[in-house]
Order: sequence, then structure tokens, then C-alpha cells
Amino acid sequence: MDEQPKLRPSGSKLAYIPGAEVIGRIDPWWGLVVLVIGIMVILFTVRADPFWNIAVFVGDGILVTILITVSSFALTLVVGLIGGLGRLARNPFLHGIATLYVEIVRGIPLLVQLIWWYFAFPTVVQQIGEWLNISVIANYQANPIFTAIMGITVCYGAYMSEIYRAGIQSIPKGQTEAARSLGMTHFQSMRHVIIPQAVRVVLPPVGNELIALLKDSCLVSVVAVADLTRRGREFMAVHFNPIEVWTMVALIYLVMTLLLARLVAWIEKRSHFER
Repeated sequence: MDEQPKLRPSGSKLAYIPGAEVIGRIDPWWGLVVLVIGIMVILFTVRADPFWNIAVFVGDGILVTILITVSSFALTLVVGLIGGLGRLARNPFLHGIATLYVEIVRGIPLLVQLIWWYFAFPTVVQQIGEWLNISVIANYQANPIFTAIMGITVCYGAYMSEIYRAGIQSIPKGQTEAARSLGMTHFQSMRHVIIPQAVRVVLPPVGNELIALLKDSCLVSVVAVADLTRRGREFMAVHFNPIEVWTMVALIYLVMTLLLARLVAWIEKRSHFER
């Protein structure tokens, strides 16, 4: 009589089933987040003045930084998708425009682009308003936060376009052929078959771009945006304590980036699939 297979603990065989891995395990890198927050708490306890005062002073700057990061990233996802599809378009005009956009924007530093959007763009709009004899446009004044979001979106949209393009091209052509054989149009196959698969492929680089965008958002401080970095400069200009100010600002940025990294890792884990 054949020996009956021994039962293993519940869930032990799931590891061998694609897509059935246990995902409830706590990410050990949360320990680094706790460590950094613990360092901040110690600084607040040992030396409330100036560390706690710095944290309170830059509080509104943190909100501005989060606002710019979230808004810019949301718009970047849209611009990047449009640019990526344009790069893959069969139409020479659309392909040329998308390629020109990517090549030009990637060749100009973000800081220069932000300065252009804040100082040069309003002048261009005003001159157009004068030429069209429209007083509202001729008297246009730049909004610092709006121009910062636009500058970051245009810059990161170029990089995101290449990420989307690479992700879409990584999907086997057989997927498109199968969709077309089922009667789908090119648009339907891209929407229902190719792009959903490409999104999972591009999650890691997209998450990396989000973290990089958060850090690069500090550059908006040069165009009159009261973000975290600018508020830190203002506090230092009054109290002349650069070590304490920039230590606290660095720790705050570190906490935000670490939290984003853990969020991205969690999303990747939830959307993981075997190919």
C-alpha cells in the first residue's frame, strides 16, 4: 500500500505556487524608518531648542513639498503615458513630436527649467497678451507653486515617457497579435491588454522616479516657493545655526523618502506576478 503523503503546515506549499507567496510578512526595512524617527525624537527630547523649533517652523514647508510632489507626480504619470505612446506611434508626426520633446527636455537641467518657467514663461505670456491686445494675458503674473509644478511635470514627463515606452515594448508581440485576432482594435488592445501588463513592469522605475522627484522638489526653493528647503534657509538666516537646521531638514527628507520607498515596495509586492 502506497504511503500517504505527509501533510505540511498550512501555507508551506503556497510558496511553490506562482502568485501565491505569503505577503503578510512585515518589511524589515521598516526598522530603518523607526530608527530615523527615533533619532528625531531623541533630538527633540534632548535639545528641544532648536530642533523642535525648527520642525515647527518648517511644518508648512513640509506641506508645500508634499503638495508639489503629489501634484507633479500625478501629472507626470499622464504626460509620461502620452509621451510614451507618442514615441511608439506609427504616425511620423506624433513620433517626431514625442521624440523631440524627450530629447530636448532631458538635455536641460531641472534647475534651469524651473528658472525658465518662473522668470521667462510669464514674460512670453505677457508679450503674447500685448500682441493680441488682451489685458488679462498681458498682465499675467506667475504663481510660484503652479510654475514649480509645471516645471517638474514637464521635466519628469520626459523621463517617464521613456519608462512607459520601455515597459510597453517589453510585452511580447504575441499579446498584441492575440488581442487583434479576437477582434480588438489597436486602441482596445493597448488599453485592455498591453498597458495593464506594462504598468506592472514599470512599477519599480516609476517608484524610483517618485522618490527622485520628492528629493528634486527642493530645487523649487530658488523660485520663491516656501517649501521645506526654503523654510530651512529662512530659519538659518535668522538663528545662524546651519548644523542643527540642515540636520533636521535632512532627517525630515529622509523620513519622507523612506516612507515612499516602503509604499512603493508594498505596491510592487501586491502586484507581483510570475511571467
